[in-house]
Amino acid sequence: MSDSIEIKIDNKEVESRLLDLAQRSENLRPLMKNIAGIFAYSTEENFKNEGRPDKWTELSESTIKQRTKNKQWPGMILQVTGQLASSVNTYYDNDSAVIGSNLEYAAIHQLGGQSGRNKSVEIPARPYLKLTDEDFEEIIASTMNYLE
Repeated sequence: MSDSIEIKIDNKEVESRLLDLAQRSENLRPLMKNIAGIFAYSTEENFKNEGRPDKWTELSESTIKQRTKNKQWPGMILQVTGQLASSVNTYYDNDSAVIGSNLEYAAIHQLGGQSGRNKSVEIPARPYLKLTDEDFEEIIASTMNYLE
């Protein structure tokens, strides 16, 4: 049977940094606020670019005809009234950052699915609450900066 070994680090700078890290991780609210801001900016960019990095599915011919008849075409996808984009809200606390919409039709545009009378209309997913690889990198960098 081998004897155990113990290494003790007696370094004030390391102790100080570990204590600072522990204190910073107790109050993550500023970090979560920053992450919620990244979510919000990303969503604004998704609406502005009609999808990122991939463009959203084009509107169907019937939707284009209807929007043309109502003098709402040409125009941007998911932005006839601007209500969906303006309904997007963020929330943050010490433990989380959240983004979403409280509109009844928000989920079907995000996820896609059947809609209309007898669920006869197929609405393609147009994920407006989507983070890009760059957004994730920004979140990681923000987290690292906060904890430094």
